[in-house]
Amino acid sequence: MSVEAKTEVSPALEIDRQSIEVDIACVGFGPATGGFLTTLTQAWNKNPADPAFESKVAPGMPLQILCYERADDLAAGVSGVVTQARGIGASFPVLNPAEIPMAANVTSERVLYLLDPTGASRRSLTLRVADKALRTLGTLLGLKDHAFQLPWTPAFLNKHGGLVLSIGQFNQWVASQLMAGGLVQIWPGTPVSAPLLDGQAVTGIRLADQGVNKDGAPSDGFMPGMDVRAKLTVVADGPVGQVGKALDQKFKSAERKDWALGMKFVIELPEDSGPDALIPGTVLHTFGYPEPEIFGFLYVHPNRLVSVGIFVPSWLSDPSRTAYRYLQHYIQHPALWKILKNGILRSWGAKSLEESGRHSEPALTGDGYARIGEGSGSTNMLTGSGVDEAWTTGTQLGESVLELLRAGKPFTQKNLAATYETRRRKSWVESGAREAENARNGFHDGIVKGMIGMALAGLTSGRLSLKTKIPSASKQIRPTALHSAEALQLIEAMSQSNDEGRPHHDALLSVRGWPEIPYDGRLLITQQDALLIGGKVQAMPGFADHVVFRNLALCTACTEKTCVAMCSGQAITQGPDGLPAFEREKCVHCGACLWNCAQSPGGESSNIEFKAGSGGLHSAEN
Repeated sequence: MSVEAKTEVSPALEIDRQSIEVDIACVGFGPATGGFLTTLTQAWNKNPADPAFESKVAPGMPLQILCYERADDLAAGVSGVVTQARGIGASFPVLNPAEIPMAANVTSERVLYLLDPTGASRRSLTLRVADKALRTLGTLLGLKDHAFQLPWTPAFLNKHGGLVLSIGQFNQWVASQLMAGGLVQIWPGTPVSAPLLDGQAVTGIRLADQGVNKDGAPSDGFMPGMDVRAKLTVVADGPVGQVGKALDQKFKSAERKDWALGMKFVIELPEDSGPDALIPGTVLHTFGYPEPEIFGFLYVHPNRLVSVGIFVPSWLSDPSRTAYRYLQHYIQHPALWKILKNGILRSWGAKSLEESGRHSEPALTGDGYARIGEGSGSTNMLTGSGVDEAWTTGTQLGESVLELLRAGKPFTQKNLAATYETRRRKSWVESGAREAENARNGFHDGIVKGMIGMALAGLTSGRLSLKTKIPSASKQIRPTALHSAEALQLIEAMSQSNDEGRPHHDALLSVRGWPEIPYDGRLLITQQDALLIGGKVQAMPGFADHVVFRNLALCTACTEKTCVAMCSGQAITQGPDGLPAFEREKCVHCGACLWNCAQSPGGESSNIEFKAGSGGLHSAEN
């Protein structure tokens, strides 16, 4: 790789930047990039003498392939996953789950409707009537522990023959395979701040500046981010990644309107869990509690570990929606607590999930770049599956890159579309995405319509579904009406939080009638303790704040403060002047603040800017 000095002149500062040239630069290391790099590495290991693998920037050497990941550890992925592993299995035909920590074959699946055992859930009249009928007919219907088990698992949810995984452990396993192969370099702890553009073409990426203050101004030890010039830039930094968002803005991609915050615990169960012990590979899907709009899961891993979590969607319009305390109430539901009550919290994490699917698919290719993974709209919201789809988009791009290299063709939009886009459009990823395209639309008109819409789409393979107009994420947050009962609750919660020194949204749930959490120091611990014990949150010094409030006047006038309520690590707090404050050292990089802002100065855009940053969770069990 050649290295040269590059000078960039900005209105404020003239900066000398180093520049390197590579054949392929990847942004973000997750399942999509894992699939892409695995495809190239396996082909190279099979035939290292293949002329296609000779570098164009360093003749006589193998392809120069570099991957940059924001997180400080390649095992810092945040998700417990159940997947059919269709694409992963194609890449590893003789995969033994025992090789991957926390992996297991799916052994059983159940779907539970959870009734509210506390009486605090905000349920509609229709649901309250339905719940009362279930309780009345409980003996006949098999109601047990305030839960009703569906007699079958819908086919679109069925993961029979698939895998239960920890994404952190899976990423680490894949990375070890790749690094041992010798073709690629993967650099964790290296956030990418922007794409390099030449007109409509992407010519590489710029790494984030280091040695700067919280506002990004140079300070002691300033080191400008390097420019990485690449023949092909693979964009796989997810829906809140800086490069993907920059390309969305540059090429006016469809707006990402539907989101969810996924939050989970990894819990170690005691050696003798009694008659309620579950075998590895057991999968529970739940809905109905702690709020009707919140879906949940429990996956059983080997060695007495379980992943248990919830998804808090953007269409839960409550402006004070939150996740951590809801998750604590969720695990205490009688149907789950009998399994978990003697466990110990091992790890904890959170991540924003882009749930628009094909509705928000950006341009998949352009001159010098291709997009793969969740940020490319690959997630299937009917099956609740995204990891295998992301992996497969990566393998499809890998096969396409090999085809173009062997044909001696450049990475133009035309060539990438003819190879990568064609493969994707003909694949099961595309057909599944089309079936799921409108599956969740109905939730914008209520939980009952949402469930009907999902059932229609699932039973008819997407031919029938409910149509509705989906508002922007900021418009999905219901404004708080002045002098309403909800407004009075907010005032009472504010007073309580000030008196007791507790988070506002936590106090609000108490005001609404949710029981206090009986902290035990083992499984039920405070959110701040979870940051230190379960989540292992850290932030490298020398980087700028990556969460910025664009217009503080809008923050002052905002009554909802949803960004504070939904912040996974309590990194955003409300100061005495009503303005939000950000602590980078507590941020887990979930990205929830980006879509939980009720203010939109640009009409559709959020008042919060989520930039490139380092740090976050440090637990391989996530």
